[in-house]
Amino acid sequence: MRDPEKLEAETWLVSAGRPEGAGEPLNTPLVTASTFRHGADRGYSRNEGSPGWESFEAIVAGLEGGEATSFSSGMAAISAVIDLVPVGGEIVYPDDCYQGLAALLSKGASQGRWTVRKLPAEDTDGWLASIDSAAMLWLESPSNPLLAIGDVSRICEAARDSATLVVVDNTFATPLNQRPLERGADVVVHSATKYIGGHSDLLCGITVARSSKHAEQIRSSRTIQGATPGTMEVFLATRGIRTLAVRLRAAEANALELAVRLQAHPAIMATRYPGLPEHPGHELAARQLDGFGSMISFDLVDASAADHACERVQLIEHATSLGGVESTIERRATTPGQEHLPPGLLRMSVGIEAVEDLWADLEQAIAP
Repeated sequence: MRDPEKLEAETWLVSAGRPEGAGEPLNTPLVTASTFRHGADRGYSRNEGSPGWESFEAIVAGLEGGEATSFSSGMAAISAVIDLVPVGGEIVYPDDCYQGLAALLSKGASQGRWTVRKLPAEDTDGWLASIDSAAMLWLESPSNPLLAIGDVSRICEAARDSATLVVVDNTFATPLNQRPLERGADVVVHSATKYIGGHSDLLCGITVARSSKHAEQIRSSRTIQGATPGTMEVFLATRGIRTLAVRLRAAEANALELAVRLQAHPAIMATRYPGLPEHPGHELAARQLDGFGSMISFDLVDASAADHACERVQLIEHATSLGGVESTIERRATTPGQEHLPPGLLRMSVGIEAVEDLWADLEQAIAP
């Protein structure tokens, strides 16, 4: 049995979650069965899972350092984690965050299920002051799409022994750049649709809990909600995560180069990338992260200029979602719930294409 504590993350990604023993295949077979004969630990797959889930969960669990549970989507994973909050409990979350989370929390609050309060990701004092009163602190760093950096390490460590649950959406950072459970977070959430899958060909989510108690509660919610992932989805997620290290590092290198050039371009009003020394959270990100990621956001002068750029890109895809091998771009203020963002803001997920090709496409797209 391979031990994640004895292997580098890049090696673990490639070698973990494979069948062991002489004569076994190198890859977990794709099992297309919804139920299994009685007499063993496995029964109905909605309850007990399938071999494909186990392989995928083992890889992510080893990276994050906890017990993993896979889901049919990132939103399904988020919903199961939110179920940990008791009725009437307060959830504190970032004012800049994934809009699926914001919509879910707003709906639940309107129904009296919980109360909510928003804080800027970078307001560390505000987060620390919330530890004693909140049922759950939901952190997202870097934030989406403004790429604000919260002090995840300090907040998690301060709340480690409290009754307040600390959850970190680690989708943007990935386990290669940030491992919140090591800092004291209770649960980590990923949309595996994004960087983990990496090829824009699946919907999947995954959680990793520090304690068995929370892992069991999350798995129970998955079963009750019917939020289990499909066999093909976990097969694709497993295949995708094996190349996460090479994909992420290539995309990060591209992102830094593009951010430097965008920052110097006269048509760009603002550039946000944690790897830039001018980013207000750069020093914290450098201490807290093992890499700056491949998400960039930047502002053109107005909505018309941003829409014009999206219409003119030829190599970069004008599309929602992120974390794939291909670069995507969109104007986020057109997204429901994000109308408050700067009208000219473009969010770009930088892929692994040749950086000069990406820059040539950006230059022609943002030209007047």
